[in-house]
Amino acid sequence: MSVSYKPVIWNRTKLIYDAVLLAGIVLYILLYLNVGPQISTALQEVDPPIRRMRAFGSLALLLLTFVLAIGPLARLDTRFMPLLYNRRHFGVITAVVAATHAAYVLAWYFAYSPTPQMTALFTSNTSFGSIAGFPFEIFGILALLILGILAVTSHDFWLSFLSPPLWKGIHMSIYAAYAAVVLHVALGALASRRDMTLALLTLGGLALLCTLHLVTGRRERVADAEGSPVDPDDGWIVVGDVAEIAEGRAILGAGPGGERIAVFRSNGALSAFSNVCSHQNGPIGEGKVVRGLVTCPWHGYQYRLEDGCSPPPFRERIRKYRVRLAGTTVLVDPDPLPLGTRLEPLPIPAAPARQGTA
Repeated sequence: MSVSYKPVIWNRTKLIYDAVLLAGIVLYILLYLNVGPQISTALQEVDPPIRRMRAFGSLALLLLTFVLAIGPLARLDTRFMPLLYNRRHFGVITAVVAATHAAYVLAWYFAYSPTPQMTALFTSNTSFGSIAGFPFEIFGILALLILGILAVTSHDFWLSFLSPPLWKGIHMSIYAAYAAVVLHVALGALASRRDMTLALLTLGGLALLCTLHLVTGRRERVADAEGSPVDPDDGWIVVGDVAEIAEGRAILGAGPGGERIAVFRSNGALSAFSNVCSHQNGPIGEGKVVRGLVTCPWHGYQYRLEDGCSPPPFRERIRKYRVRLAGTTVLVDPDPLPLGTRLEPLPIPAAPARQGTA
């Protein structure tokens, strides 16, 4: 979180993230343009401008597919979490790649048009009654427009200006952009030529995303429905063993109504919070403790361990829960404390020293 608005708050992680992403993009384009024609007759038969156009178009589809896969992958395997933290950088670069593809299309097909390029683009094909000849360009423009809006409004300034619910609603339109891209490719490139690589990228990516979202959704529903075991003595829920909680991280439990509760371990003590970030309902338990503050993985909103309140001047709050240890078993009271209630983290007793043998 930052009090002031800056274009990008650079740090070492962001620099590495963007450097690796840009290197991957450059490598893909170079391989497509130089190695692609050697293994694909379809690329050998087209002019270099068309080849460049297809390189950036296929890359935009690949990047957008991966952007949408990051969320479910991070839920299935925490090793993907670093990709989630700076996913907005990924989305902005995807929009730039898509815009580059569009620029090559206009420069090649409409360079000598007697009418303005955009006018020619929308009027050159009006076969709306034919599937085979449907003006697929419309779907490409729609996708580019959505990606452009998401890139422009990706900064936290727009989160505050538009309000979090509206901002989140706008950014959920990335799924509409993906659907438009799939239709753009299916009705355009795949309908006009046989390109097994592009077909595999399109249909394989669509199948992969559907599978990941279905598997992740089913896993979440099962976890909510089953809930966590309950201590019969006092009704507190059993979250797990303290050894399962890595330093600075959390494990999740679920109350009787399916309410997720995240128990964090930091500096030898435990703190339990609602798993729902008050900013945009992000999964707090998938985040980590950064400089003594619980940090949401979605947008970096932070909360103090002792009371669940954001540090000044921010006013966001999340509910805290009482937590206790029965041996090494972590238990949480399913009834939340009132917002802002101060409750110091529960110290974890030191393990008894092992006795030596004579």
